[in-house]
Parts: sequence; C-alpha cells; structure tokens
Amino acid sequence: MRVPGWSPAALLLAACLWRLPPGRGAAGTEEVIVGEVGKSVVLVCRNASKQADEVDWFHGNPGAVPPLFSSNATLPKDARLSLVDNSSLHISALRPQDGGNYTCKEVLNETVREHRVQLLVASGPSNMTVSISPAAALPNGTVYVDKRDAVMFSCTSNSHPEPTMGWTFQPPSSAPETFTEVNGTSTVCILQNLSLHFQGNYSCTARNPLSGRSETSTKELLVYYPPPSVPRCWAQTAQVGLMLQLFCNWPGGYPHPVLGWTEEGRDLENSSWVVNATGTGDTHVETLSSSRLLHGKEFKCVGSHILKQGKAEPTCTVQIKAPSLATEPLKTCFVGGTVSLMCQVMESNPPARISWLRNVSQPEVEIQPGGRYLVTQEGSVSNLTIQNCSHDADEGYYVCKAENPAGLKEAYVSLTVKKPVNIVGVVGAVVVLLLLGVLVISGIILYYNPLLCLKGMVSALGAGTEVPREPGTCIADQERMAWLSLCGTVCNTGDCVRPV
Repeated sequence: MRVPGWSPAALLLAACLWRLPPGRGAAGTEEVIVGEVGKSVVLVCRNASKQADEVDWFHGNPGAVPPLFSSNATLPKDARLSLVDNSSLHISALRPQDGGNYTCKEVLNETVREHRVQLLVASGPSNMTVSISPAAALPNGTVYVDKRDAVMFSCTSNSHPEPTMGWTFQPPSSAPETFTEVNGTSTVCILQNLSLHFQGNYSCTARNPLSGRSETSTKELLVYYPPPSVPRCWAQTAQVGLMLQLFCNWPGGYPHPVLGWTEEGRDLENSSWVVNATGTGDTHVETLSSSRLLHGKEFKCVGSHILKQGKAEPTCTVQIKAPSLATEPLKTCFVGGTVSLMCQVMESNPPARISWLRNVSQPEVEIQPGGRYLVTQEGSVSNLTIQNCSHDADEGYYVCKAENPAGLKEAYVSLTVKKPVNIVGVVGAVVVLLLLGVLVISGIILYYNPLLCLKGMVSALGAGTEVPREPGTCIADQERMAWLSLCGTVCNTGDCVRPV
C-alpha cells in the first residue's frame, strides 16, 4: 500500500530525517525514531518479506495490546495510519500520545518474526517570546534603552522535551558571541552599566535536544543617553555679510538632540527674518537678516531628546542688543611722540565689529594697521596707536565705529598735536629768576636796616672774635674799622657802640 502523493524519495527522507543511531531504548528495542508533532513519520518493519502473509503493528507488546494496524484490515480513508510497501507503518499528523514502543509482527508460512521500534515525539520550540526591559521601540522595531538602567533580557519558548536556550550578541561588523546558555523553557540575563559597545543584535535561540530543531528571535538594540546639562546659546555676526547667526548647542547625548529656535512663542523658521537654517550634530544655527528691529529681541532655543520625552524641555535664551560706546573725547600728542586712542564697547550682542575712521571728511575710509598706525583689540576694548605724531598728518577727529546686525554706533575722538617744549631752558630760566629775586630782597633789607649787620658783628665779638688794634688807635676807631670791614657799611661815630 502506498501513501498518495508521496514519492519514494520523500518516504526515504521522512524515514531517515530524524533517525538516531541505535541506542539503548526500552527492553528489546531495535530502533529509535524521532518524529515531530503535526508531521508524519514512517516506522519501517525491518527484514519484512514482500511475500508475507500478514503484517501486524502493535502500540506496545503483542498479546498485551490489540493490533494497532493490520495488513488484512480495511481502514477509513481519513485514517492517520497506513502501510507503505505492505510492511512499514506511516503515521501522519503526529500527536504527543503517539510516542512509545511499537512492534511489527510478520507472518510468513506460519513463521512469525517481530521487529521493535521506539517512537519519540518531539514538539517545539514554538511560541518564543523575547523581552528587553526597560526599553522602548522605534517605528522600525529597533529597541533602545537608557544606558543608566539595569536592562533585563528575557526569553521563553515551548518545547518538549525542554530546550537548550541561549543568548548571543553580535556587534556591528563582528561575529556573534554566546554570553549565556541554559537548559529550560526560559532564560533571563541582566546587564548593567551599558555603553555604546553594547549596541548590536541580540538573539535568543531555543533548540530542541531531541529533534534538533531550533528557533531564533533577534532584536536590534541601541544604547541611548541624554545630554548631561542644558543647551547653550549665543549670537554672532556671520563672516560674510552683516547677518545675525543664532547658535544653540546641546552636546553630550546620543542620539543627537532636536533643537529649534522660537521668538515670542512662535517658531523662528517661519519668520521673514530667517535666511537659512542648518543643523549639524549637537548644534543648530539660524541665520537672520540684519535689522534695527532686532534690538531688544529675545530668542529662545528649545531642546528635546528621545529619553526626555514627557519631561520639561530645557531651554536657553539670547537677547540681541545694539552696540553702545565709551571713549576719551580729547587726546593730545607732541610732535614726534606716540599716542593711543581708546574705544570701548559697553554693550553689544552679538559682539560688535570695531573699526577706526580718519575723520568725518572721509567717513568710509577705515584705518588699516601698518606703518605708523597700530590697531589692537582685547575683548571689547580697541586701541588705535599713532607713532611719530605729525601736526599736519594726524591732528583732527577720529571716529570709532562699532557695528553689529542690530545697529551701528559711532564716537568721536579729537586729537591735538603740539610742538615739544625745551624743558632745560625753562628750568634754567626759573633758577636764574629765583637767584635774582633772592639778591634783590637781600639788598633791600640791608639798605633799610643796616643794624642787622651790626647785630651780627656784636654776636661775632661776643663769641670771642678779637679785632686787631694798631698802636695809638682808640678802641672806638678800631672797632669801627672792623665793623666796616665786616659789614661793608660806613658807620657814623655816633652809631658805633662799644660792645659790652
């Protein structure tokens, strides 16, 4: 009897597909056959003769159980049992209860021969479920986790007998690696302190040890982490053209955050001021056309990250201000000397570009550093240094110009160039005048009060000064002559007083 639709090759494959090497089964077992639930299997009656009078199959030992199938029996068409080549038993749509010991009994010319087969029915693995938690899924099914979390990998599968289950990890462009394997219907693994190196494909495999059939479920895992701080905002002037650029930067997260600029609650990208908008990595830039209306405007950058959904969105703000200046309005330089003109930007956002102009007659001619001119800037302070001052070339007004996309401010500095003064001549003249003044005052005093000299003489005589005397000269005459020699003044006789 042949099974409809089965070719000899298919029957051979069905008979040999799950055949195991002869082993120790139940007592008297000569062969072990493995089948799977829901599939078909052929139990071969070995050494059966095609001229056999009768072939009977028993699910157990003959005599203990009634015949399961006989070559002389007529069965319904929908029966799961049938004979192949009038000897082998074909069972379709296997059930778990079909497993056990089978005996083939052959009768030939009143000679009875038996052949025993053990049928093992395997099921699964099936209904596999894989869980990674806590985690969330992207629209394409890729799973992502927060690297700060302890992540649990769980896998279950139905199988008889119990399967061997294991997890494998395959990083991008690398071979898979098994990191856990157990015998059972479930396996659980917990990973902590994840990093980007743990990104890749995680596969759970369940293998039926009886049938060898396996089932694998794979999930792609991404490891995310949010930026550690808040966004940082600033404004600057574009390198080409006087346009305002708003920068928003929020680094340190993976994947890159989503950044956007708003003004008074409205999306800035829909504003007429916007010329261009670009975003690269952790930075978003909006380029706006220059306008005096920008002064005082406040722009806000709003950041969002996939791991911060449902939480307050971090922000940063930038207020635009036109420049204001402070200068020294009056400066003086001597011919051939050096002078520095200072200009300081007191307030400006974005930082203003500072330039120096010669005077109002040529307001657009910017002074370039070189030669006698040196232009330096440190922070918001700009200095114009003029060396070897010239009255004809350098005296006049200078304009300090500060400009940003929100406005322009100018301040004037007046420079006076003077000829140098002869300091040595001035000092000498002052000394001569002082000496002349001293002499004049001394003469006047001596002329109107000569007794000052006499008092000085008396003091000298009282200190022991001895006036030389000539023989025959009176003391009064000798003293008068001494006083004359000392004072240089002619004293009258009546004015000479002998010291006591």
